[in-house]
Amino acid sequence: MTDLDFRAPQQPVPGPATTNLADILERVLDKGIVIAGDIKIDLLDIELLTIRLRLFVASVDTAKKAGIDWWETDPALSSRANRDALEAENRELRDRLEALEEEHGQT
Repeated sequence: MTDLDFRAPQQPVPGPATTNLADILERVLDKGIVIAGDIKIDLLDIELLTIRLRLFVASVDTAKKAGIDWWETDPALSSRANRDALEAENRELRDRLEALEEEHGQT
């Protein structure tokens, strides 16, 4: 028999705790994450183009806590905002019509 036959079995080396994608996503959405960067294109020390990128990834609740709620007022993304925009336009047109009728003495 050789020395190898009498060695004690080795314990597995503990590695980092495994985290699945769902856990990571939940943490990111709960706290939010900001990714920022600039792309700048220069030619002979003359700035031709600058693009500023800002990305905020968070849950709706976290974004609202941060004061970000633009999707609620964008008519392309919210049916309520679209309806509110139409109602505001309708009010404005009625007011303009009423003013024109008063100007010309019509009712």
